[in-house]
Amino acid sequence: MTSSGALSPFGLHESWERLILASKSAARRGMLEGAGVPFSVQVADVDEDAVKATHDPADAAGLAVELARVKALAVSRHDPEAWVLGADQTLAFGGGLVSKAASLDEARDRLKAMRGQSHYLHSGAALACNGQIVWSGVDTATMRVRDFSDAFLEAYLTAEGTGLLACVGSYRLEGMGSQLFEAVEGDYFTVLGLPLWPVLAELRRAGVLAT
Repeated sequence: MTSSGALSPFGLHESWERLILASKSAARRGMLEGAGVPFSVQVADVDEDAVKATHDPADAAGLAVELARVKALAVSRHDPEAWVLGADQTLAFGGGLVSKAASLDEARDRLKAMRGQSHYLHSGAALACNGQIVWSGVDTATMRVRDFSDAFLEAYLTAEGTGLLACVGSYRLEGMGSQLFEAVEGDYFTVLGLPLWPVLAELRRAGVLAT
């Protein structure tokens, strides 16, 4: 972090430290906490369905970035003097977008469909200040699901329970969901829902973190 008193393009001192995470995701909070990043949480009031309705469903990576940008801007407009980090994740499978399952029965059907195949997780992030987007980016992980048995699937659903409904792919890689896969190509943090390395680099550039 600099202490020279230099101003950013938005008129704030680069030594400004206040960061808001515009996400209710426990995984994203955990990543920032583990990295030693000081922040507070303010969940963005965003109509995600409306954003998705105006976006090309074939562009899952672009949608992840757009949702992140919208969330960051929504909070930044209410607290313009803070740096705001928005984030979102989309799952692309079979040429379309996959949303969170509404029930364990839906999660079961979805996991059966993905069995033995690959899908893609796109994690987008955006940093806003003074009601403007300073930076945005996206990273992608390829998830290769193994050909698991029906018996394993039932044991998995029983063990994980309704907590799976909060996960876009009906799994948590940091938990028992890791047993669903034969391989993952990409960054672990991206799988959890945040392209952490680019985010940390941008927070350093912005003066939120020490260089």
